[in-house]
Amino acid sequence: MNNRFILYLFFFFSLIIANAQAHKGNQKEIEKILKKARMFSSYVVNSDYENIKASYTKDAKIFPNNTKIISGLEGIYQYWKLPEGISITHHKIFPEEINIVDETAYDYGYYEGTTKNKKGEEVSWKGKYVIVWKLENEEWKMYLDIWNNVK
Repeated sequence: MNNRFILYLFFFFSLIIANAQAHKGNQKEIEKILKKARMFSSYVVNSDYENIKASYTKDAKIFPNNTKIISGLEGIYQYWKLPEGISITHHKIFPEEINIVDETAYDYGYYEGTTKNKKGEEVSWKGKYVIVWKLENEEWKMYLDIWNNVK
């Protein structure tokens, strides 16, 4: 293969990757949502339950895999609080699309993570998610958060 062909292939695949994420709305606000999502992952890894709770609106609901809907900040706090000796060592999201309409946005994509159990063994997991964001006191927060595993 000549270098020019390789360069064309690189350019073609770069365009595909760049277009894989669809972000619609004010770019500054999209960046704020992306930053909030990254911060949320760091809170999860650092077991920062107060900031996890603060990432949600006052009337938020979460829809964890294989459970009933959990409403309210105290319920959300209790859900995320891990038992003694268990930790999440990795958490990352990969947004596929973010769409902002006025003071609401939706975001969907994939996530991955790793949990360390009491024996020190690590278990990796991944899945898909949908988040509905709302502006609350001029700050983007999660209003509805649903996720489930992907094999």
